[in-house]
Amino acid sequence: MSLRVVVNHEERTVASAPLTPLSTVLREEFALTGTKEVCGEGFCGACTVLVDGAPAVSCLVPVGLVEGRRVETVESLAVGEDLSALQAAMIETDAVQCGMCFPGILMTLTGFFSERPDADEEEIRSALAGNICRCTGYEAIVEAALSIRGAGAAASAVEAAS
Repeated sequence: MSLRVVVNHEERTVASAPLTPLSTVLREEFALTGTKEVCGEGFCGACTVLVDGAPAVSCLVPVGLVEGRRVETVESLAVGEDLSALQAAMIETDAVQCGMCFPGILMTLTGFFSERPDADEEEIRSALAGNICRCTGYEAIVEAALSIRGAGAAASAVEAAS
């Protein structure tokens, strides 16, 4: 049995078993290594992707549940060499340190801002509650998010290419 899923705007066939974690399929079958597998328990948020525009921790999502659905990974955010506004803001504020948590943070905020483009600081911090970052203390991350809110730019290429 083969499954079909749209990953980063490209229809793909999944060879893995339906109960295989989506994160494993993305990394091992599709070579999309931006999605990080860290805890494997849905606790850290590093593996967050968007499923039909909503953040989902891909280590807990069996690939069979995304059949026929749209999955976006961190690789979808930049268009060519043009970074999304959120990616650029993260660089501008020096928010990126070790990088393990960042794909998940970017995808969480991208999905969040597509629903709440004018979110305030408290809402942004709340949206990040499922993403653990041991390096930054979140201040630069929140600063970057605040710098682009309301601009409609945070949703980046995910919305533009949809």
